[in-house]
Amino acid sequence: MKQKKIPLRTCVVTKESLPKKELLRIVRTPEGDIEVDETGKLNGRGAYIKKDLEVLEKARKSNILEKRLEVKIDDEVYEKIKNCIEK
Repeated sequence: MKQKKIPLRTCVVTKESLPKKELLRIVRTPEGDIEVDETGKLNGRGAYIKKDLEVLEKARKSNILEKRLEVKIDDEVYEKIKNCIEK
């Protein structure tokens, strides 16, 4: 029996290739809103970050998500991401 292929994605902060389930997808929708995509299927430009609070703080300080998604990100969005990581 064949093993199912595990999809890998790269964290924009740590540059690690990890299984998709270990990462959180942040999406800029076509309307320009920033959403946390827990299903992995939202339309728009996406960036993956590792589900780790240290990685989130590093992303916040370096503005890497803003650069990748090409939009200004409010503190509310970072709080929403933090809540998803803590679940």
